[in-house]
Parts: sequence; structure tokens; C-alpha cells
Amino acid sequence: MPVLLKILIASLLINNIVIMRFIALCPYIGMTTDVKQSIGMGIAVSFVMVLASTVTWCLYSFVLAPLGLEFLQILIFILIIASLVQLVEFYLKKSAPALYMAMGIYLPLITTNCAILAVTFDTISSGYNFIESIVYSLGTAAGFLLAMVLLAGLRQRIRSSAVPQFLKGNPILFVLSSLIATAFMGFAGLIK
Repeated sequence: MPVLLKILIASLLINNIVIMRFIALCPYIGMTTDVKQSIGMGIAVSFVMVLASTVTWCLYSFVLAPLGLEFLQILIFILIIASLVQLVEFYLKKSAPALYMAMGIYLPLITTNCAILAVTFDTISSGYNFIESIVYSLGTAAGFLLAMVLLAGLRQRIRSSAVPQFLKGNPILFVLSSLIATAFMGFAGLIK
């Protein structure tokens, strides 16, 4: 199996950032009340994730590492992510005001979405080259979107189901998430 395909499948299914690594649970729980909202949030996060990992990889490889400024990595990466989120926010405000309003506080919180920062660090620490880092971030972004849509679909199904009183609200969401994670564990042997 080609290396790029392995990276893509691993980041999408085997090491899914939300389902298997439990990173970015805030938007995962908060923005999955509706499938359309979760798709919008997933696409916004995906856009920022891919752009951020591309820009940060280049900046780290061509500026920070050669100059011995690796200690500035966290600060620079967060500034890049914040700038990209502002671009997404301006774009959504103009082109999709309903989605912008539906996202509410979660849109600016993409800046502090640990999944995006984790991907930027993962591409550096894994030693990926430029193309591998893009493929990894695309797979991780698609995995984030997949997790969001899966939970949103299950939440719609749960609305018409008889849920015990003590599980209503967030507890049932964590039970559902654990069941999804258990199902995703089946992908562990997919790549050797």
C-alpha cells in the first residue's frame, strides 16, 4: 500500500482525531445538534486545519528550524491558526450568514480548537514531508467531519428514541461516542 494512502487511512479512520484520540470534544458535542450545522463546522475546521498545517509546516521547515527558533513554535502556530479563523469568519459572515449565526461562539473557538493545533504539531513531530503533511491534515480533517456527521445523525435518531431519564442530555452523547469509538477500533488492523 502506498505511503500516502496509509497516512490518509490512518488519520481518517484508525487514529481519528475525535473518536480515537478524544481531541476537540467541545465542538464535537456542541455543534452536532443538527447535521447541517455539523457539516458547516466540519468544513470550516477542515479548511483551517489543512491551511494551518500547510503554512506551519513551511514556516517551521524554512524559517524556525534553520534559524534555531523552534521554541517559538507554539506561539507562531497559534497566531497562524487565529489569522486563518478570522478569514473563515469574515467569509462566512458575508457568504453564509445563517451558518455564521448558527455557529455562534463555536466559530471563534476554532482558534483554540486543539485538533488544529494537534495536527500542526503532528506533522512536524512525525517527520512528514510537505506532501505527507497535506495528506495527513486532509485525512484528519475528513475524520473530524466524519465524526461530526456521525454524531449529528445519531443525535437526530436519539430524539425520537426512548432514552432513560438519567442518560438524557450529554450523558447519552458520551455513551454514543464510546460506541462509535468501539466500532472504529475495528479499523486498527487495516494497515500493517
